[in-house]
Amino acid sequence: MEKPAILKNKYFLYITEFFAGMSVMAVELGASRLLAPYFSSSQIVWTIIIGTIMIAMALGNIYGGKSADKTPDPDKLYGRMIIAGVWIAMIPVVGKYIILGVSALLIFTVNSNFLIWAAFAACVLVFVFPLFLLGTVTPSLAKYSVDSLDESGKTVGTLGAFNTIGSIIGTFVPTFVTIPAVGTSITFLIFAGILLALSICYFLSVKQKKVKIAVAIILFLVCCVFGYSSHFAFWDSDLTYEGESVYNYLQVKENEQQVVLSTNVLFGVQSVLMKNESLTGMYYDYAMAAPLMTEKENPKDCEVLILGMGTGTYATQCNRYFGAMFVEGVEIDERITELAREYFELSEDIKVTTYDGRAFLNAIDKKYDVIMVDAYQDITIPFQMSSVEFFTLVKEHLNEGGVMVVNMNMKGNVKGSINQYLADTISSVFGEVYTVDVKYSTNRELFACDNKAMLENLEAHIQSMEMTGFAEMMSMVSDNLCAYEAGEYIMTDDKAPVELLGMKVIDEIIKDEVAYYKGIFEEQGIKGLLDKLL
Repeated sequence: MEKPAILKNKYFLYITEFFAGMSVMAVELGASRLLAPYFSSSQIVWTIIIGTIMIAMALGNIYGGKSADKTPDPDKLYGRMIIAGVWIAMIPVVGKYIILGVSALLIFTVNSNFLIWAAFAACVLVFVFPLFLLGTVTPSLAKYSVDSLDESGKTVGTLGAFNTIGSIIGTFVPTFVTIPAVGTSITFLIFAGILLALSICYFLSVKQKKVKIAVAIILFLVCCVFGYSSHFAFWDSDLTYEGESVYNYLQVKENEQQVVLSTNVLFGVQSVLMKNESLTGMYYDYAMAAPLMTEKENPKDCEVLILGMGTGTYATQCNRYFGAMFVEGVEIDERITELAREYFELSEDIKVTTYDGRAFLNAIDKKYDVIMVDAYQDITIPFQMSSVEFFTLVKEHLNEGGVMVVNMNMKGNVKGSINQYLADTISSVFGEVYTVDVKYSTNRELFACDNKAMLENLEAHIQSMEMTGFAEMMSMVSDNLCAYEAGEYIMTDDKAPVELLGMKVIDEIIKDEVAYYKGIFEEQGIKGLLDKLL
């Protein structure tokens, strides 16, 4: 068949290849942000995204090549691109509902590895089909652009180069430009629009498929209307702030008593501000025992470093209960620091460095009396901040008698759990290690020091206090501290399987949380479950 005039200019083919490659990477990065609020942003989730997308692309390559050989009709390729563009535009509108539906179904049917199965199923349902269609682009374009065997290598190589360059740009633009500036939803719409524009240009040039073009434009505009106003927490209409940064999905919620920050998870609490300046009832209160364990006669004289500053809850609470002490923090997400100043009353006097916690320690010589490590959330534990080498670095930055306090989430009873690995690793570095479970939560606080008198110091400070709510809290922490018996589960920079370890604990937590409702489902079916929930 005669080649359409628009395709006789190979630059249109190269442009198609360029934007197809760019769109694939943009969708891949958007997928990670779409899944993060529900499944975290761990290496496990990234592995699932990359794996499923590569499968889709491989199948698309095979189908595209066979289809181009059998029926070398460019109309079919650009028709597939229209479908892919519309599908990608629909992701901001329906993607979150599919993810929640899959999770709701699997949580009652899967007994282990829930995170893996739910994330995989969500990826397959939401992303595989459009990326399968985009996978057909390269072999199809190769068929249409090769005029003779004499230049086939050059032509295919040029197509590959345009695809690669597009992929490179498609990697950087969403991460550093569109997602932080306009969000994940609009990022999907932007790249869907590009695919549709290319396809519409082709069909207009050959004066065909006007009905298909009209339908595609209408569907795209509908998606723009409903996708633009999309929220991850679509059931929550009274959020103070919802947005995205380079690193995180961010959510601020406020009521009469407190302001709360959640990152990447829709239901967790990463930071809190108590408006009446009371205790939080969370792990921050327990962690305030650390300054009382040092050799400082007055805890106010302690110099405190917080790795994983968040919105500064620990810093704010320490200043409220000990007085204006020296506190500085390290927070990798600058947007969180901005939210801390705007919504969480973090004082401008408290210095916050935008940096990775371990890299910060490597860059400074200063020592502190207390170092709090609070960079762990759900399954996304930075491996570089969980190893012997890291905790040795922390120890080197503590003054004599200084104390490290670590907030460990996901406490569990599984042997060889992430918390056991962390505690064993810390015990290989510090001589004295104590833990205390935080009531009504999955958190556990760990205190580590080389001073055998750390508990005596704590008790002496408590005895000198007036009997207030804070003194009672510190007394409760003291009474429930348990000396940790070290094992041999050690993590190093070379081997720190934090995601797999965290997933085991998450499975245990999920089983405990849904056991009651699962029993109702098994006995009374879906009707009984809905009656109970509603």
